[in-house]
Amino acid sequence: MTGVSRFLGARVANALQADPSVERVIGVDTVPPTLPLGRTEFVTVDIRTPNIAKVITSARVDTVVHLNLVTVPQLGPRLKMKEINVIGTMQLLAACQRSPDMRRLVVRSSAAVYGSSPRDPAVFSELDEPAEPPASGYARDAVEVEGYVRGLQRRRPDLVVSLLRFANFLGPDVDTPLTRYLRMPVVPTVLGFDPRLQFMHEDDGVEVLRRMTLEDHPGTFNAAGDGVLLLSQALRRAGRPHVPVPAQSMQVLGDLGRRFAGLSGFSPELLRWLMYGRVVDSSRLAAELGWRPGYDSATAFDEFVRAQGMGGNPPAELLDRLAGALGGTR
Repeated sequence: MTGVSRFLGARVANALQADPSVERVIGVDTVPPTLPLGRTEFVTVDIRTPNIAKVITSARVDTVVHLNLVTVPQLGPRLKMKEINVIGTMQLLAACQRSPDMRRLVVRSSAAVYGSSPRDPAVFSELDEPAEPPASGYARDAVEVEGYVRGLQRRRPDLVVSLLRFANFLGPDVDTPLTRYLRMPVVPTVLGFDPRLQFMHEDDGVEVLRRMTLEDHPGTFNAAGDGVLLLSQALRRAGRPHVPVPAQSMQVLGDLGRRFAGLSGFSPELLRWLMYGRVVDSSRLAAELGWRPGYDSATAFDEFVRAQGMGGNPPAELLDRLAGALGGTR
């Protein structure tokens, strides 16, 4: 399992190592995990290097779970983030292709591969193509990763490959551009837009990945909680103060996000999502697994709000000053 030191990888590793039918779990990452992993064996390895092939070959790995899609540019420049996502995936898949013991591959992708556009369908199925494919950031990385996965499938048709396009994760342990955006002292929204949003609770994401790892479910699947929330509804439920500002002024608030929420500015893909949103159809996943998420989008969001202890409002004059400075209204 790659990315085992991140919130999702650690939780999936714990779920798998608790299953008596699983003989051995090996977690790899570049930094040690902060959570205990039980009997999961941790190996420090950079998947961008050929060393990942040595791990797979020497341990006779039969199942690879690739969770190492970096969505938060906190590890350095954008180039390093792309190297981890794309070059790392290429090295990993090359190792899988050469290993005679490999029989199953599970890849965490993102619903961000559909992009966000005013010309998109109301709901994306797995067969739909985006009107405007992502051109930058981790969304573009996810598109490239999926392309390399399809290439592996052509070269190794004997492998069971499961590709999961997750909606935005939410939960007590989740740290993403979305959660950082919601933690801003004043949340800016794009004037004239109220996007439809979907979320996936981390507990449900772990269960999906556990089932995909232990069972044969080949194919590409959307994964999201049922239902949608408008951004305005989400902010009201969280008690978050917000100010609508023109789209061209959103980047001005990047410094505020860096200072108070750890954002690295508003990336083009995040800004488009805050304008047009995105909704996916997860019925294929539910039918394949005979299972539905325990949290819909609204309850997943409410759980996140409770865990964050959100509430309270900044002084009214601060909202007025921000709105006036940015040309918005409150």
